[in-house]
Amino acid sequence: MEMVECSLAASRAARPMPGRVPRSRAPVLGVGAERARLRVRSERREQPPPVVRASAPPERDGGALGKAAAGLAAAAVVSLTGFAVDFAPPPARAESLTVAFPVSKAREVNRVQRTLVEAWGLIRETFVDPTFNHQDWDQKLQQTMVEMFPLKSADAAYGKISGMVSTLGDPFTRIITPKEYQSFRIGSDGNLQGVGIFINRDPASGRLLVMNCIEGGPADRAGIREGDELVEINGNSVLGLDVEAVAQRLRGRAGTTVEVKLLDGTGNERSGRIKQKEVQLSREVINLSPLSTAIISHRSGDGHEGKTGYVRLAAFSQTAAAEMERAIKKMEDQGVQSYILDLRNNPGGLVTAGLDVAQIWLDGDETLVNTVDREGNVQAINMVQGQSLTHDPLVVLVNEESASASEILAGALHDNGRAILVGHKTFGKGRIQSVTELDDGSALFITVAKYLSPALHEIDHVGIQPDIQCTADTLSLPRAPSLTGNNEAASLEMDSCIMVAEQALEIQQSKGSAS
Repeated sequence: MEMVECSLAASRAARPMPGRVPRSRAPVLGVGAERARLRVRSERREQPPPVVRASAPPERDGGALGKAAAGLAAAAVVSLTGFAVDFAPPPARAESLTVAFPVSKAREVNRVQRTLVEAWGLIRETFVDPTFNHQDWDQKLQQTMVEMFPLKSADAAYGKISGMVSTLGDPFTRIITPKEYQSFRIGSDGNLQGVGIFINRDPASGRLLVMNCIEGGPADRAGIREGDELVEINGNSVLGLDVEAVAQRLRGRAGTTVEVKLLDGTGNERSGRIKQKEVQLSREVINLSPLSTAIISHRSGDGHEGKTGYVRLAAFSQTAAAEMERAIKKMEDQGVQSYILDLRNNPGGLVTAGLDVAQIWLDGDETLVNTVDREGNVQAINMVQGQSLTHDPLVVLVNEESASASEILAGALHDNGRAILVGHKTFGKGRIQSVTELDDGSALFITVAKYLSPALHEIDHVGIQPDIQCTADTLSLPRAPSLTGNNEAASLEMDSCIMVAEQALEIQQSKGSAS
């Protein structure tokens, strides 16, 4: 049987865990000029890279493979380019492993065989659970390689890798194909090619509903509206697909088309008839700003007119911090005296962007977040000589769909005494992921650690509890409000959680003036 050797060498430098880094450091992920330095309270040294080889076919000598793998430390780049993505601790060693395996007769499957070994090695050395969900991870490679050998297509081979990864019991650790990764990177860059539609799954019914359409985009021009239910894409049902998989099917190269079928969310429920919409949409390059702002004018109890700056952040893209910095400076020039930062329905994004946004509001050497690695080591990530843009009173709005980077930001502002939290308990996604682009262009997402708030409060599966509750049935705004035209402030006035936030700000301001 023909054999091939696949080397996992330390050819790519591991990105260190961010700590107290000089302000002049290179920008992370292209986010604009950094406002402060970060510091992490621990260090790890890398040793010279010995080479370990295993030449026995995995289906005949799993023991030799296991021994060879024991020293592997995958030194792949931690590319912080995804949702709920950030810091991976650097490897303690930078070693190399060569794994021999039987060559598939299908060339495209053979390429994925190499990807399997690469992914397996990265997981082996960085996954947050060192027991790998209480299974023999070396044996899992052997089993998957045997199952992959007779396959004929790359898609089927990637399916085998996905199956192996799913046995870890962590839904956030996953592999995506090269095509899917390109789509993913477009979304995290803050620009995408698609139809300008936001979708989410209704937790009660499980239906995929339109949350919002980008004004003037293809979906908006075609008459698709919030509340419409998406049922088919290009004649294929979306039943059983997760939101990201659906989004990937809607995205594509500008100039191409996609056909969608929806159920009209404004249909006549009394008659029991729901109108269907079948539309062909042309994909376009869409500049996706995660930020929308408004100024709310109001009168205080003593008759003075005041201004509250409203900032809604929909996602933590590469441009989020830079856009927020510009928005806050502009509102400061306009005489804003207090702020509402709306993180409701923000599922996260680039954790580095979340930390950059936190530094817009905080001073000094505050802890922004704590991380806990697979050995249980806790590391505090601090600012260094931070200088906030404003010291005006701040309220942060959160709900059950505020997750990941949203929770890091909310926790940083709350635990450091900078903001009052209003709304609902957050989602509770307190896991840190690395995203590594593999040699074939696919990408591996790995949960490498968990994070705690600055006050060491658990976030994963727990969430962050707001200071003031605002119940869901009092919300009258859409899930993803579009703040455009002259109706911005008027539409915000209808949101009872905004009213609660304004009351909290008045109390903060009165305490400040009284002191």
